[in-house]
Amino acid sequence: MAATNINIRTDSELKAKAQSILEDLGLDMSTAINVFLNQLVYRQGIPFEVVKPTARSARIGGWEGKINISSDFNEPMDEFKDYV
Repeated sequence: MAATNINIRTDSELKAKAQSILEDLGLDMSTAINVFLNQLVYRQGIPFEVVKPTARSARIGGWEGKINISSDFNEPMDEFKDYV
């Protein structure tokens, strides 16, 4: 298979943050992009959910639907007792 080049433009701060994370994972940018492209082809679509963040999900770190915020401090403990 012949190799080819892809040139992309991105924000320099975003690139630096991504490279730092990839370095921690033991990957370089080229490998990460190839992983993404392989998954794109394999899944026949973007390999992760792409959604517009809402104001609420931005406030709680994008965990909307995964974290329930209770107005009653004892409610989680009551649910835990019911579980046990």
